[in-house]
Amino acid sequence: MSTYATMNEDELRQRVRKLIEAADPDKVDMFTFRGAQFDHGLAWVNFPVGYGGLGLNPKMQVTVADELRKNCKTVYDDLIINPIGIGMGAATVLTYGSDEMKKRLLRPCFTGEEVWCQLFSEPGAGSDVAGLATRAVRDGDDWLLNGQKVWTTLAHISKWGLLVARSNPDLPKHEGMSYFLLDMQAPGVDVRPLYQITGEAEFNEVFLQDVRIPHSRMLGKEGQGWQVALTTLMNERTALGGGSQQRGGGPINVLLQLWKNNRAKGESAAAESVMRDRLTKLYIDAELLRLTSQRARSAQRSGNPGPEGSVGKLAQAELYKKIWECGLDVMGPNSLVYEPGYELRRPASEDRRDRTLMAKYQFLRSRANSIEGGTSEVMRNILGERVLGLPGEPRTDKGIPWKDVPRGG
Repeated sequence: MSTYATMNEDELRQRVRKLIEAADPDKVDMFTFRGAQFDHGLAWVNFPVGYGGLGLNPKMQVTVADELRKNCKTVYDDLIINPIGIGMGAATVLTYGSDEMKKRLLRPCFTGEEVWCQLFSEPGAGSDVAGLATRAVRDGDDWLLNGQKVWTTLAHISKWGLLVARSNPDLPKHEGMSYFLLDMQAPGVDVRPLYQITGEAEFNEVFLQDVRIPHSRMLGKEGQGWQVALTTLMNERTALGGGSQQRGGGPINVLLQLWKNNRAKGESAAAESVMRDRLTKLYIDAELLRLTSQRARSAQRSGNPGPEGSVGKLAQAELYKKIWECGLDVMGPNSLVYEPGYELRRPASEDRRDRTLMAKYQFLRSRANSIEGGTSEVMRNILGERVLGLPGEPRTDKGIPWKDVPRGG
């Protein structure tokens, strides 16, 4: 048991203040501060000591975030710095990686020095990830990979990629996969941008041609790829569905400020009343999302989240679309003007400090919320089958070797 396992909230707050004394984020650069945060065990408080944590209940991470907000002007958002690595990859490495991998990867993952991406989806395997066709063939101490991935967020600036490939086509699709950590700068990796309606190339398609991955970079055992992938996916949905940890924070706060700044003079009492009702309903839904996410973290206790994480992911995806739609209605005709250009770049937080620009951007970007990390339809299936215990959808490929499953030409 960790020597910190009995730490209470006050003691944890004191530890955060000691971190700020040692490396004030308002005075040092991001890498220095977040490196110190990792070393103090305040990166992921539920991780073991030495790996960025203190062995505490994961819900106590909220206390760390709250103390940093109260005492620092500079506050970093994990899901902007390294969303795939911090939100999904770290837990996967902790669960299935070797001690050497954990020591090598976790700290630069948290600091943001090494950005990560996730290589699951393919042109013929989106919602049905287990149907993927990228092949991994053993060649001595290496694996040789060939195939194509798509919708790979931040692949163009990533150092590491979480990749699932077909290592045995003679087994049913869920059994013949293996999970690898890919060096995105390795020979044979070709990253090409996919432009979005926001004007950004946040997503990419990735082509793999005779790419070598050392066997030592396999996460889990050969053929265990689906099990490892589920760990990544469950953490992804929990990360994406977390919402704001602060009451009235996040998108709903931006919407309320927009309304205060754009209330039309001379607007009828009836019209204002309708908008007030709409804003009130959205605020209540945002608060329900925040409390549901807290409850999910509390119930998690330790280990990786279960299918319940799909609740928050589904709720957030649908709620955020409604919030930003309302934001455009609040702004009126001005919301129709959007000219960002088409620069291949990573989304930057400084571009969204203007609430009007942020709302326009997020209205477009939120379309992806109900697709990325599993579509809302897939989330409903997961909740129905794995949480509510409803019958699963009929499957014609169950128990059939992957190579014998008919696929479109």
